[in-house]
Amino acid sequence: MTTSAPRPEILRYTAFSSDPAGGNPAGVVLDATALDDSAMLAIAADLGYSESAFLTAPPEDLGGEERRAYTIRYFSPKAEVPFCGHATVATAVALAERVGPGELVFATRAGTVPVQVVEEGGTLRATLTSVEPHIEDITATDLTEALAALGWPEADLDPAFPPRIAFAGARHLVLAAATRARLADLAYDFARLETLMHRLDLTTVQLVWRESATVFHVRDPFPVGGVVEDPATGAAAAAFGAYVRELGLVPEAAVLTLHQGEDLGRPGELTVTLRAGDPRVRVGGAGTRIG
Repeated sequence: MTTSAPRPEILRYTAFSSDPAGGNPAGVVLDATALDDSAMLAIAADLGYSESAFLTAPPEDLGGEERRAYTIRYFSPKAEVPFCGHATVATAVALAERVGPGELVFATRAGTVPVQVVEEGGTLRATLTSVEPHIEDITATDLTEALAALGWPEADLDPAFPPRIAFAGARHLVLAAATRARLADLAYDFARLETLMHRLDLTTVQLVWRESATVFHVRDPFPVGGVVEDPATGAAAAAFGAYVRELGLVPEAAVLTLHQGEDLGRPGELTVTLRAGDPRVRVGGAGTRIG
Protein backbone atom coordinates (compact mmCIF):
# COMPACT_ATOMS: atom_id res chain seq x y z
CA MET A 1 0.00 0.00 0.00
CA THR A 2 1.53 3.31 -1.03
CA THR A 3 1.67 6.22 1.37
CA SER A 4 -0.71 8.22 -0.84
CA ALA A 5 -3.38 5.49 -0.94
CA PRO A 6 -6.28 5.96 1.48
CA ARG A 7 -6.45 3.50 4.35
CA PRO A 8 -9.24 1.02 3.67
CA GLU A 9 -12.18 0.63 6.03
CA ILE A 10 -11.37 -2.00 8.63
CA LEU A 11 -14.45 -3.69 10.05
CA ARG A 12 -14.62 -5.78 13.20
CA TYR A 13 -17.00 -8.73 13.40
CA THR A 14 -17.33 -11.72 15.67
CA ALA A 15 -18.14 -15.21 14.40
CA PHE A 16 -19.99 -18.11 16.03
CA SER A 17 -21.94 -15.85 18.38
CA SER A 18 -24.70 -13.26 18.08
CA ASP A 19 -23.16 -11.40 21.04
CA PRO A 20 -20.26 -9.05 20.19
CA ALA A 21 -18.61 -10.16 23.45
CA GLY A 22 -18.72 -13.84 22.43
CA GLY A 23 -17.29 -15.94 19.64
CA ASN A 24 -14.09 -15.15 17.78
CA PRO A 25 -13.44 -11.60 16.56
CA ALA A 26 -11.97 -10.99 13.12
CA GLY A 27 -10.91 -7.98 11.15
CA VAL A 28 -12.64 -7.67 7.78
CA VAL A 29 -11.49 -5.51 4.86
CA LEU A 30 -14.09 -5.67 2.10
CA ASP A 31 -11.84 -3.95 -0.46
CA ALA A 32 -8.16 -4.79 -0.09
CA THR A 33 -7.29 -3.92 -3.70
CA ALA A 34 -4.77 -1.26 -2.66
CA LEU A 35 -3.04 -3.43 -0.03
CA ASP A 36 0.09 -5.47 -0.55
CA ASP A 37 1.06 -8.42 1.63
CA SER A 38 3.00 -6.35 4.13
CA ALA A 39 0.10 -3.92 4.55
CA MET A 40 -2.36 -6.75 5.17
CA LEU A 41 -0.04 -8.32 7.71
CA ALA A 42 0.43 -4.94 9.43
CA ILE A 43 -3.34 -4.47 9.73
CA ALA A 44 -3.76 -7.97 11.15
CA ALA A 45 -0.96 -7.40 13.64
CA ASP A 46 -2.39 -4.04 14.68
CA LEU A 47 -5.82 -5.56 15.29
CA GLY A 48 -4.32 -8.47 17.22
CA TYR A 49 -7.15 -10.86 16.40
CA SER A 50 -6.28 -14.45 15.59
CA GLU A 51 -7.06 -13.72 11.92
CA SER A 52 -8.28 -10.94 9.67
CA ALA A 53 -9.77 -11.35 6.18
CA PHE A 54 -9.06 -9.31 3.06
CA LEU A 55 -11.21 -9.32 -0.08
CA THR A 56 -10.18 -8.60 -3.67
CA ALA A 57 -11.70 -9.39 -7.07
CA PRO A 58 -12.40 -13.06 -7.81
CA PRO A 59 -10.53 -15.10 -10.41
CA GLU A 60 -12.38 -15.22 -13.72
CA ASP A 61 -13.29 -18.91 -13.39
CA LEU A 62 -14.69 -18.74 -9.85
CA GLY A 63 -18.33 -18.25 -10.80
CA GLY A 64 -20.88 -16.70 -8.49
CA GLU A 65 -22.93 -13.54 -8.82
CA GLU A 66 -21.53 -10.03 -8.92
CA ARG A 67 -20.79 -8.71 -5.41
CA ARG A 68 -21.11 -12.26 -4.11
CA ALA A 69 -17.83 -13.77 -5.34
CA TYR A 70 -14.36 -12.77 -4.12
CA THR A 71 -10.79 -13.77 -3.55
CA ILE A 72 -10.22 -13.91 0.20
CA ARG A 73 -6.92 -13.99 2.08
CA TYR A 74 -6.34 -14.47 5.79
CA PHE A 75 -3.59 -13.07 7.98
CA SER A 76 -2.81 -13.76 11.61
CA PRO A 77 -0.69 -11.23 13.52
CA LYS A 78 2.40 -13.22 12.43
CA ALA A 79 1.73 -14.73 9.02
CA GLU A 80 -0.71 -15.53 6.23
CA VAL A 81 -2.77 -18.72 6.71
CA PRO A 82 -4.33 -20.76 3.88
CA PHE A 83 -7.84 -20.90 5.31
CA CYS A 84 -9.71 -19.51 8.31
CA GLY A 85 -13.26 -20.52 9.14
CA HIS A 86 -14.24 -17.83 11.63
CA ALA A 87 -12.96 -14.99 9.44
CA THR A 88 -14.92 -16.50 6.53
CA VAL A 89 -18.11 -16.50 8.60
CA ALA A 90 -17.42 -12.95 9.82
CA THR A 91 -16.82 -11.75 6.26
CA ALA A 92 -19.94 -13.48 4.97
CA VAL A 93 -22.06 -11.80 7.63
CA ALA A 94 -20.52 -8.41 6.81
CA LEU A 95 -21.30 -8.92 3.12
CA ALA A 96 -24.83 -10.15 3.82
CA GLU A 97 -25.54 -6.95 5.75
CA ARG A 98 -24.69 -5.06 2.56
CA VAL A 99 -26.01 -7.29 -0.26
CA GLY A 100 -28.51 -9.46 1.58
CA PRO A 101 -28.50 -13.11 2.66
CA GLY A 102 -27.89 -15.80 0.07
CA GLU A 103 -25.04 -17.62 -1.63
CA LEU A 104 -21.46 -16.35 -1.57
CA VAL A 105 -18.34 -17.96 -2.97
CA PHE A 106 -14.72 -17.36 -1.98
CA ALA A 107 -11.48 -18.31 -3.68
CA THR A 108 -9.03 -19.22 -0.89
CA ARG A 109 -5.47 -20.54 -1.02
CA ALA A 110 -6.93 -23.90 0.03
CA GLY A 111 -9.56 -23.96 -2.72
CA THR A 112 -13.08 -22.74 -3.43
CA VAL A 113 -15.29 -22.26 -0.38
CA PRO A 114 -19.02 -21.58 -0.87
CA VAL A 115 -20.97 -19.94 1.97
CA GLN A 116 -24.72 -19.79 2.55
CA VAL A 117 -26.04 -16.91 4.68
CA VAL A 118 -29.55 -16.94 6.14
CA GLU A 119 -31.40 -14.68 8.54
CA GLU A 120 -33.07 -16.33 11.53
CA GLY A 121 -35.01 -14.16 13.96
CA GLY A 122 -33.00 -11.08 13.09
CA THR A 123 -29.64 -12.87 13.37
CA LEU A 124 -27.46 -13.65 10.38
CA ARG A 125 -25.99 -17.16 10.24
CA ALA A 126 -23.31 -18.21 7.76
CA THR A 127 -22.45 -21.79 6.84
CA LEU A 128 -19.29 -22.56 4.87
CA THR A 129 -18.59 -25.72 2.92
CA SER A 130 -15.02 -26.93 3.26
CA VAL A 131 -12.68 -28.20 0.60
CA GLU A 132 -12.39 -31.99 0.51
CA PRO A 133 -10.79 -33.12 3.79
CA HIS A 134 -8.46 -35.90 4.82
CA ILE A 135 -6.75 -37.21 7.96
CA GLU A 136 -3.34 -38.72 8.56
CA ASP A 137 -1.41 -40.42 11.34
CA ILE A 138 0.99 -38.67 13.69
CA THR A 139 4.20 -40.40 14.69
CA ALA A 140 4.71 -41.54 18.26
CA THR A 141 7.67 -39.17 18.56
CA ASP A 142 5.67 -36.16 17.44
CA LEU A 143 2.76 -37.08 19.69
CA THR A 144 5.10 -37.36 22.66
CA GLU A 145 6.49 -33.91 21.89
CA ALA A 146 2.99 -32.40 21.52
CA LEU A 147 1.90 -33.80 24.87
CA ALA A 148 5.10 -32.60 26.52
CA ALA A 149 4.56 -29.09 25.16
CA LEU A 150 0.97 -29.11 26.43
CA GLY A 151 1.94 -30.61 29.78
CA TRP A 152 -0.61 -33.41 29.27
CA PRO A 153 0.16 -36.94 30.48
CA GLU A 154 -0.79 -39.52 27.86
CA ALA A 155 -3.13 -41.07 30.45
CA ASP A 156 -5.27 -37.90 30.24
CA LEU A 157 -6.21 -38.64 26.62
CA ASP A 158 -9.52 -40.27 25.70
CA PRO A 159 -8.59 -43.65 24.19
CA ALA A 160 -11.74 -43.63 22.04
CA PHE A 161 -10.32 -40.72 20.01
CA PRO A 162 -6.91 -41.61 18.55
CA PRO A 163 -4.61 -38.65 17.85
CA ARG A 164 -4.58 -37.67 14.19
CA ILE A 165 -3.73 -34.73 11.96
CA ALA A 166 -6.87 -33.57 10.14
CA PHE A 167 -7.20 -31.24 7.15
CA ALA A 168 -10.19 -29.37 5.72
CA GLY A 169 -8.39 -26.33 4.36
CA ALA A 170 -5.70 -26.17 7.05
CA ARG A 171 -3.89 -28.80 9.14
CA HIS A 172 -4.84 -29.40 12.79
CA LEU A 173 -3.66 -31.95 15.32
CA VAL A 174 -6.71 -33.49 17.05
CA LEU A 175 -6.21 -34.56 20.67
CA ALA A 176 -9.12 -35.63 22.88
CA ALA A 177 -9.14 -35.08 26.63
CA ALA A 178 -10.66 -37.75 28.86
CA THR A 179 -12.31 -35.17 31.14
CA ARG A 180 -13.65 -31.63 30.96
CA ALA A 181 -11.27 -30.71 33.79
CA ARG A 182 -8.28 -31.74 31.66
CA LEU A 183 -9.53 -29.56 28.79
CA ALA A 184 -10.09 -26.61 31.14
CA ASP A 185 -6.55 -26.79 32.52
CA LEU A 186 -4.53 -25.39 29.62
CA ALA A 187 -1.14 -23.86 30.36
CA TYR A 188 1.29 -24.89 27.65
CA ASP A 189 4.85 -24.17 26.56
CA PHE A 190 4.24 -21.58 23.82
CA ALA A 191 7.66 -21.74 22.14
CA ARG A 192 7.92 -25.53 22.30
CA LEU A 193 4.47 -26.10 20.80
CA GLU A 194 5.07 -23.43 18.16
CA THR A 195 8.27 -25.16 17.04
CA LEU A 196 6.51 -28.51 16.67
CA MET A 197 3.58 -26.94 14.83
CA HIS A 198 5.86 -25.23 12.32
CA ARG A 199 7.63 -28.52 11.68
CA LEU A 200 4.33 -30.35 11.10
CA ASP A 201 2.73 -27.42 9.24
CA LEU A 202 -0.13 -27.19 11.75
CA THR A 203 -2.43 -24.19 12.06
CA THR A 204 -3.87 -25.07 15.48
CA VAL A 205 -4.05 -27.96 17.88
CA GLN A 206 -7.69 -29.02 18.21
CA LEU A 207 -8.27 -30.12 21.80
CA VAL A 208 -11.66 -31.75 22.36
CA TRP A 209 -13.81 -33.31 25.06
CA ARG A 210 -16.95 -35.26 24.22
CA GLU A 211 -19.96 -34.31 26.33
CA SER A 212 -22.46 -36.50 24.50
CA ALA A 213 -22.93 -38.31 21.19
CA THR A 214 -23.11 -35.06 19.20
CA VAL A 215 -21.89 -32.35 21.61
CA PHE A 216 -18.24 -31.46 22.09
CA HIS A 217 -16.20 -28.81 23.90
CA VAL A 218 -13.08 -27.65 22.08
CA ARG A 219 -10.05 -25.39 22.53
CA ASP A 220 -7.39 -24.39 19.99
CA PRO A 221 -3.89 -23.26 20.92
CA PHE A 222 -2.56 -21.07 18.09
CA PRO A 223 1.06 -20.10 18.86
CA VAL A 224 2.07 -20.12 15.17
CA GLY A 225 -0.31 -17.19 14.69
CA GLY A 226 1.08 -15.30 17.66
CA VAL A 227 -2.05 -16.01 19.70
CA VAL A 228 -2.16 -18.18 22.82
CA GLU A 229 -5.63 -19.52 22.03
CA ASP A 230 -8.20 -19.10 19.28
CA PRO A 231 -11.67 -18.43 20.77
CA ALA A 232 -13.67 -20.22 18.02
CA THR A 233 -12.05 -22.06 15.13
CA GLY A 234 -14.10 -22.87 12.05
CA ALA A 235 -11.28 -24.46 10.07
CA ALA A 236 -10.47 -26.80 12.96
CA ALA A 237 -14.18 -27.60 13.37
CA ALA A 238 -14.30 -28.66 9.71
CA ALA A 239 -11.19 -30.78 10.14
CA PHE A 240 -12.67 -32.33 13.29
CA GLY A 241 -15.88 -33.20 11.46
CA ALA A 242 -13.85 -35.08 8.87
CA TYR A 243 -11.85 -36.79 11.63
CA VAL A 244 -14.81 -38.14 13.60
CA ARG A 245 -16.60 -39.33 10.47
CA GLU A 246 -13.58 -41.07 8.94
CA LEU A 247 -12.85 -42.88 12.19
CA GLY A 248 -16.49 -43.94 12.56
CA LEU A 249 -16.98 -41.99 15.80
CA VAL A 250 -20.20 -40.45 14.47
CA PRO A 251 -22.61 -41.52 11.70
CA GLU A 252 -21.80 -40.60 8.11
CA ALA A 253 -24.65 -38.07 8.26
CA ALA A 254 -24.69 -36.10 11.50
CA VAL A 255 -25.07 -32.65 13.02
CA LEU A 256 -22.54 -31.86 15.75
CA THR A 257 -22.45 -28.95 18.19
CA LEU A 258 -19.05 -27.61 19.26
CA HIS A 259 -18.81 -25.25 22.23
CA GLN A 260 -15.69 -23.12 22.26
CA GLY A 261 -14.48 -20.00 24.04
CA GLU A 262 -16.12 -20.70 27.40
CA ASP A 263 -12.75 -20.99 29.12
CA LEU A 264 -11.73 -17.62 27.64
CA GLY A 265 -14.92 -15.79 28.60
CA ARG A 266 -15.97 -15.58 24.91
CA PRO A 267 -18.48 -18.42 24.50
CA GLY A 268 -19.32 -19.45 20.97
CA GLU A 269 -21.17 -22.27 19.24
CA LEU A 270 -20.21 -23.98 15.99
CA THR A 271 -22.52 -26.30 14.07
CA VAL A 272 -20.77 -29.03 12.07
CA THR A 273 -22.89 -30.80 9.48
CA LEU A 274 -21.88 -34.05 7.79
CA ARG A 275 -23.83 -35.31 4.77
CA ALA A 276 -23.86 -38.85 3.46
CA GLY A 277 -22.14 -39.14 0.10
CA ASP A 278 -20.40 -35.76 0.39
CA PRO A 279 -16.89 -35.77 1.89
CA ARG A 280 -16.95 -32.01 2.49
CA VAL A 281 -17.83 -30.62 5.90
CA ARG A 282 -20.18 -27.72 6.61
CA VAL A 283 -19.48 -25.37 9.50
CA GLY A 284 -21.93 -22.68 10.51
CA GLY A 285 -22.75 -20.15 13.15
CA ALA A 286 -24.04 -16.69 13.90
CA GLY A 287 -22.06 -13.51 13.46
CA THR A 288 -22.39 -9.86 14.33
CA ARG A 289 -20.53 -6.57 14.12
CA ILE A 290 -18.40 -5.44 17.03
CA GLY A 291 -18.94 -1.79 17.96
